[in-house]
Amino acid sequence: MADKLRSQLITEGVQRTPNRSMLRAVGFGDRDFDKPIVGIANGYSTITPCNLGLGKLTERAEAAVRATGAMPQTFGTITVSDGIAMGTEGMKYSLVSREVIADSIETACNAQSMDAVVAIGGCDKNMPGALMAIARMNIPAIFVYGGTIKPGHLDGRDLTIVSAFEAVGEYSAHKIGDAELLAVERNACPGAGSCGGMYTANTMSSAIEAMGMSLPYSSTMAAEDAEKGESAARSGEVLVEALRRRRLPRQIMTRKAFENAIAVVMAIGGSTNAVLHLLAIAHAAEVPLSLDDFETIRERVPVLCDLKPSGRYVTTDFHRAGGVPQVMKMLLAHGLIHGDALTISGRTVAETLAEVPDAPRKDQDVIHQWDKPLYSEGHLAIMRGNLAAEGGVAKITGIKHMEITGPARVFDREEDCLAAILAGKISKGDVLVIRFEGPKGGPGMREMLSPTSAIIGAGLGDSVGLLTDGRFSGGTYGLVVGHVAPEAAVGGLIAMVKEGDSITIDARKRLLQLNVPEDEIARRRAAWKAPAPRYTRGVLAKYAAQVSSASVGAVTD
Repeated sequence: MADKLRSQLITEGVQRTPNRSMLRAVGFGDRDFDKPIVGIANGYSTITPCNLGLGKLTERAEAAVRATGAMPQTFGTITVSDGIAMGTEGMKYSLVSREVIADSIETACNAQSMDAVVAIGGCDKNMPGALMAIARMNIPAIFVYGGTIKPGHLDGRDLTIVSAFEAVGEYSAHKIGDAELLAVERNACPGAGSCGGMYTANTMSSAIEAMGMSLPYSSTMAAEDAEKGESAARSGEVLVEALRRRRLPRQIMTRKAFENAIAVVMAIGGSTNAVLHLLAIAHAAEVPLSLDDFETIRERVPVLCDLKPSGRYVTTDFHRAGGVPQVMKMLLAHGLIHGDALTISGRTVAETLAEVPDAPRKDQDVIHQWDKPLYSEGHLAIMRGNLAAEGGVAKITGIKHMEITGPARVFDREEDCLAAILAGKISKGDVLVIRFEGPKGGPGMREMLSPTSAIIGAGLGDSVGLLTDGRFSGGTYGLVVGHVAPEAAVGGLIAMVKEGDSITIDARKRLLQLNVPEDEIARRRAAWKAPAPRYTRGVLAKYAAQVSSASVGAVTD
C-alpha cells in the first residue's frame, strides 16, 4: 500500500508540480488549486470604440468570479473594426476574424483546462465568434456584451456611424457641402460602444439574450452607463452558479433557443448578418438549422420595433422602452417563442419574463403595440431563383418599391461599384451586381455599406437594386440582396451575368432571377473558367481554401 501511494505521488508530482509553479506565479495560493478555473475571454482593444470599454467590464467580471470562490484567468482575443475597415481591402478580414475569435477562445480554454468561461465582446464578430467557441467546447459559459454607443447629435437629429457613410453619398450628389460633411463626421461617434442602431452588433447581442446565453436587458445597455459594469459583475456570479450546477451551453442552445433568437431578430428589424451568424453558431452546437427556417419564422413574426437603419430610433431608445425582454414577452404572449427554453440563470424564458408586461408602455413608440406593427411579417427574406439556387438574403422592409426589373451593371469588386456611384454613373432602374466578393471569392465576404450608403445618399435608394455574393452591414437598407449562393468564385450564375442583362428582384415573391434564355445560360456556363485565387498565402488563402457556402453559415470546420 505504501509503495503504491509513493508511486502515485511521484507520478502526480511529475505531472502537476510544474503546473502549480506556473499558477503560483500568476497569483494562486495553496487553497486556490481546488477551486474551479474560470476563463475570461477579453476582447478589449483601442482599435474600435466597440471594444474600448471591455477592459473595465473584464475587471468587474473577474472580481465577481473571485468573490464567488472560483479562480478567474483572463486572456485576450482579437477584434476587427468593421466601421474602420469598411470599403477597404481590410474588410476581407472581418468575417475571418469570427473564426479567429472562436478558435482563440476554444484554444485558450481547452489548452489550460478551464472549467468555464465568461466571453466579453463588442464589435460585430465578437458575438458569433464567442458563441461558436462556447458551443464547440460545451463548458459552462456566459456572454457579456460591451454595450451600445450613445447617439451623436447634430442640429437636433441623432447620428450613428451610418450617418457618416450616407453623408459621403450626399456630398458626392452635391446635396451637402464641406462643412456639413465634416460636422457629421465629427459628431457621429461620441464615445465607447458598438454602432448605435439595430446594426449587426446590437442584433447579435439581442439574439444571444433571446437564446438565454446572456442576462436579461444586457444586450441593449449603453457601454458607458453604470448598469453595464453591474451586469458584467452579475454575469460572473451567474456563471459560477451555472458551473456548480453543471448547466451546459448545449442544454441552453437548443433548437428552441435558435427559433427564439430568429423570432426576436425579425421583431426588432435586425441585420441580415444574423442569418449567417446564427447558421454558424447552430453548426457549432450541432443543432439543425437552415435558411428555410428563417423564412418560416419570418412569415409569422411581425416587425415591432422602429429602429435604425430604416427606422427612427437608436438602441438606447429601445433599451429605455423595455428592450429585448419586452419584445420577447409580446412574442411569448402570442405563442411565437418557446417559453420552456432554458436560460443561463437556470430559469426558463417564461419564468424570466414573468414580471414583464404583455404590452409595451403607451408613452413610447419605439416598440409598437401588437395590433399596430410596423410590418405584419418579418423583414429578412430568403430569396430564390436561378441567380440564387442555394439562396440569398434580403432586408425587405423600409423600402417603397418591392420589385425591380432592370439592366445589370456588373462589377467584380466593391471599389469599382462605389466609384461608379460617386461619379454619377448609376441611373434609376439599374440593378447593380457586385460579385467575386463571396466567402471564397473575396475572400472574406466583405460588407457593402459604402456602396449602399452612397446609393442612399445620392437619392437612389428607392429606384435601384443591388445584389452581391458578399454581405451587407447591419446599417444597410434598400432593395438589396446579399449572401447570393452559389457565389461567383465557384461558378454560381452570378458569375455569368453580363452588363445590360435583365435582372428581376421581387421581394414579395422572394425571387432573384436572371432573365436570359436557358440556352444562352448554358453557353455561358460551358465557356466559364474559375479565376485564379486572389491570395495564395497567409490568412486569406487559408480561409478561402476552407470556407463553406454562405448558405450554411460560411463556416470553416
